[in-house]
Order: sequence, then C-alpha cells, then structure tokens
Amino acid sequence: MLAILRDLLRYNIEFRIGLLLVGTVLGMAMLSFVSPYSPIDVYVAPPDVPPSEAYWFGTSSRGQDVFWQLTFALRNTLAFGFVVAILSRILSLLIGLVAGYKGGWVDRVLMSINDTFIIIPLFPILILFYFVLRDSMSWVLLAVIMACLGWAYDARLIRSVAMGLKTREFTQTSLFSGMTTREILTREHLPYVMPIVFSTTMNNMNWSIGLEVTLSVLGFTDINTPTIGGMIYWANQHTAIVAGIWWWIAFPVIFIVMAFVGLYLLAVSMNEYIDPRSRLARVGGGGS
Repeated sequence: MLAILRDLLRYNIEFRIGLLLVGTVLGMAMLSFVSPYSPIDVYVAPPDVPPSEAYWFGTSSRGQDVFWQLTFALRNTLAFGFVVAILSRILSLLIGLVAGYKGGWVDRVLMSINDTFIIIPLFPILILFYFVLRDSMSWVLLAVIMACLGWAYDARLIRSVAMGLKTREFTQTSLFSGMTTREILTREHLPYVMPIVFSTTMNNMNWSIGLEVTLSVLGFTDINTPTIGGMIYWANQHTAIVAGIWWWIAFPVIFIVMAFVGLYLLAVSMNEYIDPRSRLARVGGGGS
C-alpha cells in the first residue's frame, strides 16, 4: 500500500491536489482541540460581526465565533464520515470476500441480502429512523444506521474481484497447503482488494457526509452536536442570508466543498491506479 501511495504522489497530480484539499480541511478540524470556546456555548462573542481581524470568519447571530465553531463542525462531520466508511467497509469486505470465494448457495444467499439493501430507498428510511428514534437519535446511532445501509454496492464490487482471485493458482496452492478459509481471505485475497477498499472508502465518506449534511440542514439529526449541516441549519433558522450574514453559511459551504472535491479526487486517482492501462499510461508519461 505504501508503494501505491508513493506512485500516486509521484505521478498523479489529481491525487496530490486531493491530498492537499483534504489535508487543509483536516488541519482546520484539528484546530478544534485548541479552541478557546466550548462548541455548545452561545453568546460568547458579539453577534453578527462580519469577518475582521478579531473574528476571522465573523460571528453568528447566536454569538459564536464562526471560525472556531467551524473547526468543531468539520471535526464532527469528518469523523462521522470516517466512522460510517470504516464500519461499512468491514461489512462490504466480509460479505464480498466470503461470497466471491465460497460461491454456491452461500453466494446466492449473501447476494440476495446484498441486492435487497441496494434497492432500499435510503433517504426515506433514514427519516423514518429519525422519527421512530427521535428521543434517542445521536451522532453515533445515525452513523451505525448509515453504515448498515451503505455497504451493498461495494460488497458486490469486492465479490467480483474475489471471484477472479478464487481461480488463481496461488489460491489453489494455499488451499492445498492446508490454509483455512479465513487465512486465505485475510492473507492472500485481502491485499488485492485494498486499493478498491481505499477508493470506495473515499466515495463512501462523500456519500455519508452528504447525507448527514442534508439531514442536519432539515433538522433530522441531533442539531446540538456541531456539524456542517448543523451550522447551516442554525443559520437558516436565523435567516442569515436575508439578514446579510453571508459568512455564517459561506465558510462552512466552502470547506465542505473542499472536502468533497478532495475526497473525490483521491477516489478517482485510486480508480485510475487500479486500471492497469491508465496506470501504465500515467507512469510511462512521466506524470500528468
């Protein structure tokens, strides 16, 4: 994996740009650990102050410094996307590798479950979960629910790779040497699907962050936990655009767009690397 990252950094400008954008957003999020304010405190600063030397991103109508509030919002939003992506990657890897390797009735049963999750309309289901679990809906619970709903497409992709690996000579050699199914999947097959896992992780983070922002803007999440969607929700509640408090919405939108574009470029770069023809053309050309 380190060799792959080295090649991407050397030959792929899209990967470098994506890494720079995501790194900038992560750096902003890390500043939350040195914030002079608590993320839930209000009226700690003069309200509705435009960007200035004292308040770089201005202040909100709730008396919060938008710069420091944004650091907490980015940290929570990125952490949310990461948790959803990791949990759903575990599910997609487990189901995809087992289905592709085992085949037969195991594959049919797992893919039937997989296809059921693919056709589920996710957004209405998430809204339904919110109304059923409104009193107990938390950041963590929403992440678990979304992870349980967001693995199916990638599991089918991993399965297709695993089906090809099953017929390779090294798999047969491992089987005859007495390796168990778990050992074959983790030691022999897993390294081959890791580039796909990296790419789908970036895409899944974009998907989960986008849904979380949408749900938060509509008020269908825990709005007391600072997130990008939560910031936009409160700005909308205080009619920030009508009142001319543009900075309350502009800066969260700018940084979340940077995150989306950065993650997208990282995913595209890895997809290109996975394709042998694209990789050889890129490396052979000496860069972008």
